[in-house]
Amino acid sequence: MKEHAVSITGVHHSGIIVKDLDRSIYFYHDLLGLPFVTEPSPWFSGEDLAKGVGVPGAVLRQVCFAAGSTQVELLEYGNREDDHDEAVHQNHLGAMHIALRVDDIVSEKARLEAAGVEFLSDINVVDDGVLAGWRWVYLHDPDGIPMELVEVAYERPEKERQAACQRYLDQRPALSRL
Repeated sequence: MKEHAVSITGVHHSGIIVKDLDRSIYFYHDLLGLPFVTEPSPWFSGEDLAKGVGVPGAVLRQVCFAAGSTQVELLEYGNREDDHDEAVHQNHLGAMHIALRVDDIVSEKARLEAAGVEFLSDINVVDDGVLAGWRWVYLHDPDGIPMELVEVAYERPEKERQAACQRYLDQRPALSRL
């Protein structure tokens, strides 16, 4: 495989399709505390939008919130298909989730539980392997969309991580065999 110079400088935003933008703003802004980057947009549509997002007849409105150095975009489609009213299961192709980094996962989980948020498990603590230092737990937003809270208590040494990545690259199957 040919090597290419990478010009990606970061993740600008992650987009989440929601049922009701106003209800979701209460969750993401009022409860989670994400600050607005943009105010909620009016409904917009048109041929260029439909082509750009790959949704025939797209009609949508959206809002963006800050999450550290990236953004979370919520989108409500006015022409969402009626039979697609449930979030995708985590193990389905194309499923994604957003992981929000927190400084103190224990207090953040307690705060959200006190506000009625249900979590899928207790906090998971990882102290070895590729995710050593992570403390994480999953929850769902009001539409059942999976989310994760993550506290990184410590990170593996850079040289150790780089060596492990290089071992993978040296041993991975050839692309032509996949």
